[in-house]
Amino acid sequence: MDQVTFLIFQLAVLIFSVMLHEISHGYVAEHLGDPTARLAGRLTLNPVKHLDFFGSFLLPIMLFVASSGSFVFGWAKPVPYNPAYLKNPKTGAGKIAMAGPLSNLILAVVFGILLRLLSFAGYSANSPIYMFFSFIVYINILLAIFNLVPLPPLDGSKVLFSILPRNEMALQLEIFLERYGLFILLFFIFFGFQMITPLIHWLYGIITGF
Repeated sequence: MDQVTFLIFQLAVLIFSVMLHEISHGYVAEHLGDPTARLAGRLTLNPVKHLDFFGSFLLPIMLFVASSGSFVFGWAKPVPYNPAYLKNPKTGAGKIAMAGPLSNLILAVVFGILLRLLSFAGYSANSPIYMFFSFIVYINILLAIFNLVPLPPLDGSKVLFSILPRNEMALQLEIFLERYGLFILLFFIFFGFQMITPLIHWLYGIITGF
């Protein structure tokens, strides 16, 4: 498989995975009484509605080139929601946030099962379909774990805020993370990402058997 074909295939998997992630947020919000995502036209598999030029195209291509084809990552436009529609905005926000990473883990498990079946059927690890399914599993585990890092604007911060007690210390933490979370997140991406790679590799092994 040449580099251009490999890049296109990785981009296709990434785009579908981040779309599913965002649509899952919208469907859970809809289930909880918030129609914002539906009214914005975001409960659709039409990629035009979800793609972000930098996060869905430019960044993945830059990472692909910088890593000599070994790594891509990106995101789609966040699905909007309005906490005013939620009966319990605190726990509702946590459920909506958790839906995205959970959808990625479910997708990883489904294709992990298919990988095991391919291996049982005698397909080699170098076969195109095996590599395709393997990448789907890996990128979705990566998306799930990365998005659960408790730093704004990632889903993990919303899950964290939804379970913390509403006291002064939790409020100050929330204010601090909302103010400086993006800078801490950028620092984490460049200098701390290796902290979550063992967990990603462990889950990959559990799901695929390799």
